[in-house]
Amino acid sequence: MNYHQIFKASLYEFKKLSAFRLLPIGKVFTYVFVFVFFFTGISFSRFIIGDDVLFDASPDLQEQSEKIGPLIFPIAFILQLVISTFYIFIRVSAFAYIGSLMMKLMKRRGQYLHIWRTSAIAMTLPILITIVLDFFPELKSSGLIISSIIHLTYIVLAIKYYPKQPQLQRNH
Repeated sequence: MNYHQIFKASLYEFKKLSAFRLLPIGKVFTYVFVFVFFFTGISFSRFIIGDDVLFDASPDLQEQSEKIGPLIFPIAFILQLVISTFYIFIRVSAFAYIGSLMMKLMKRRGQYLHIWRTSAIAMTLPILITIVLDFFPELKSSGLIISSIIHLTYIVLAIKYYPKQPQLQRNH
């Protein structure tokens, strides 16, 4: 399955989203890193055109950025890449943990690694929403809540297609 098919299925095909738990972890990591680079690219381009001010907080930081000169751009890109990677992987892992609790409540079979893969693919729409809402400062604060609710909803809808736990037989 190519990344375009994964992207398309991750938006509205919850049965396939559930089946993505069986994808090789390397394919899932690559899919996540595509979003990391996309997220970083948008953020960095906003920094370059001056839409996001990096050193607005302190005159000392502004002075240091002027001393660094053109080196600020690769430093800013690398810093943004590290922050985006950290943010997305922590987010996926946290939602996978919540998903594993939901999986137990829904009496479904699976391991944390399975739900982590599902969470990683399910973050497609929430990350896209986060990127769009980032352009609207008045909606920025509610963007995390909205995207989190959508992420959890996608995970729960995918868990519905996980195999059920076998019922224990009681001998009398």
